[in-house]
Amino acid sequence: MGFAIAGELASRGAHLILVCGPVDLQLDHPLITRINVATADEMYEACISNFPSCDGAILTAAVADYSPVLASAEKIKRSEGNMVLELKPNKDIAAELGRLKRKDQCLVGFALETNNEIENASSKLRKKNLDMIVLNSLREQGAGFGFDTNKVSILTREGQVFDYSLKSKKEVAVDIVDRLLELSC
Repeated sequence: MGFAIAGELASRGAHLILVCGPVDLQLDHPLITRINVATADEMYEACISNFPSCDGAILTAAVADYSPVLASAEKIKRSEGNMVLELKPNKDIAAELGRLKRKDQCLVGFALETNNEIENASSKLRKKNLDMIVLNSLREQGAGFGFDTNKVSILTREGQVFDYSLKSKKEVAVDIVDRLLELSC
């Protein structure tokens, strides 16, 4: 979804920085500067360091909420008994950008909820100081991760909710950018 939005913004003349994790997707456009990261910490640092010079940010990445306390550089061999994996919370990129956001910046987040979708997405929008949040559907066949299609609802800071039907991610990107351009931030 992030690549589709980046392509749509660039096609409308926006200069942008695309911070992305390990993906096989390519997007070659002269208005796009790509920053590749491999970890949640690297993504956090890239976003925090670039956000002050931007008009806004669209946070499409599904960054894990937790990461292992101890990571192994090598394969961990099978042994007898159970293994305990201790996890630590990753830094919350959206919350930190929301804290740093200036009045002239727009901040758009994404949410993937499995219950009380609208209520939970609205809460995330408020808590993280977002201007708009895109709620992804997992209930629709062909939507979400691993598909070239998606079904979303867009919620705004003003309390508006816009529901969209299942469509290609390129078409969803157009809907998201159109809504973004209607915001007054």
